[in-house]
Amino acid sequence: MAGVSSKDIKNRIRSMESTKQITKAMEMVAASKLRQAQSRVAASRPYFEILHNTITEIVNSNRDFSSPYLVPREGNRALYVVIAGDRGLAGGYNSNILKLCTQEMEGKDATVLPIGKKAVDYFHNHGNKILTTAYAEASEVSIGDCFSISKQIAKAYLNGEFDEIHIGYTDFVSVLSQTADTMRLLPLVQNSSEEGRTNSDMLYEPNAEEVFASIVPEYLGGILYGALCESRCAEQAARRTAMDSATSNAEDMIADLSLKYNRARQAAITQEITEIVAGAEA
Repeated sequence: MAGVSSKDIKNRIRSMESTKQITKAMEMVAASKLRQAQSRVAASRPYFEILHNTITEIVNSNRDFSSPYLVPREGNRALYVVIAGDRGLAGGYNSNILKLCTQEMEGKDATVLPIGKKAVDYFHNHGNKILTTAYAEASEVSIGDCFSISKQIAKAYLNGEFDEIHIGYTDFVSVLSQTADTMRLLPLVQNSSEEGRTNSDMLYEPNAEEVFASIVPEYLGGILYGALCESRCAEQAARRTAMDSATSNAEDMIADLSLKYNRARQAAITQEITEIVAGAEA
């Protein structure tokens, strides 16, 4: 029995060593993709900030025009653009954002535009209304797709199909910290207080209202692309951390199994010596 037990333990050690090699390789791949994703995040943030500042300046410095993008609506028909991953093995990256969006959609007549296979599968299995599954591969979504989505949802909002539009994504705080978050895209918020008003000497041709109407879809596209870059970066960081933890756990299990193997082997040797001595005495 001692010999069989030692063999079983040795097989488990080999299995854990194979698992360790896989998790270590996945960690290295995630680390490489993380560096690329961080570069995209750093490049996209200035673009988003400029668009955001332009929108804010137009809204708060011009009070003589009205826009359907600024008018709050009383209905509860909401569209949620939810960004998740295409694969698992990334810790709580997928589950955190999906659970957060599900909680926020409670009590609303919500429709989902999922980005990523995990988001598509999740909302399909839960019976949510899905606007389109054209973006089931998050890794394949380009900046052009983001602007196509923004024009689609802006048009749907103007046509009265939805009363509000939100986006759910994961904010990349650091390599060790990622936060699931949601943001309302439409309607835009206009600061009604006098303190929030700004004075600007900038002239808009033909007028601020038309400039505002044309820039809102571009603004939404910039937000979508920025959120996509943040989410991709957060996913790789979460996967790198998860695989590093899995590798460490595999090493601990290998050490523990090696100790058990040595004990079982020593017990088998002791048993054989005892039997030899007993036979010699007999």
